Amino acid sequence: MPLAIEPPLVDRVRDIALRAGARIMRIRDGGFEVEAKEDRSPVTEADRQAEDLILTALADEVSGKLTGDFPVVAEESAAAGRLPEVAGTPFWLIDPLDGTKEFVKRGGEFTVNIALVDDRVPVLGVVYAPVVGRLFWGGPLGAFTSETGGPTRPIATRDVPEEGYSVVGSRSHRSEKDDRFLSDFKVARLTPAGSSMKFCRVAAGEADLYPRMGRTMEWDTGAGHAVVVAAGGRVTTPGGAPFLYAKPGFANDSGFVVWGR
Repeated sequence: MPLAIEPPLVDRVRDIALRAGARIMRIRDGGFEVEAKEDRSPVTEADRQAEDLILTALADEVSGKLTGDFPVVAEESAAAGRLPEVAGTPFWLIDPLDGTKEFVKRGGEFTVNIALVDDRVPVLGVVYAPVVGRLFWGGPLGAFTSETGGPTRPIATRDVPEEGYSVVGSRSHRSEKDDRFLSDFKVARLTPAGSSMKFCRVAAGEADLYPRMGRTMEWDTGAGHAVVVAAGGRVTTPGGAPFLYAKPGFANDSGFVVWGR
């Protein structure tokens, strides 16, 4: 039976993402140190505190009240070797600060990502970009966005314009494989962007295609994936197969493609 995604659950997860974003901004404004994880990727106190806030809030405000007691897969917990068993059960997938390199450079496109995965597919996703104050969310009830102080509005993917595809790509991880994939398309413009905002731009009809041939992790993609699907798009492997979750090590080794309408 499909997992029920009701408005109170969506509202609570949105609020948790906003609170995590506010915590990140306080640390950003107050100064922070940058450390390196075993894979040499950067990590800061903002990553850790945002994850702690999200994990605590899910346990205290969501689990047992709005959902079952689902396991949580979160980036910094995974880096510390804490990976729960998720086979056969829905689970939360958390990237508390997607785009730490952007955060360290004091750029504006890092995000908070919270997703709920059921039957290996993201069924709810919330993405919050605190610097620009833009919030995206999507699930069975539709896909939406709001900006700080502004109204909620629905979003949807668009038909590809006659002049060609508007493509978004990684600002720091673009590869020759990405370029080879795009050689089969009529590309009108290619815009670099950071974090899961690339998914959200496709979902909002601001871009048409986002290919990523390199390795990522499931917490990088789950929330944006849910928003794209709710907006009428899809996410596949480069070969066109369904893009599924709960893979060994929660790694996206195959690459993926985000498609608009």
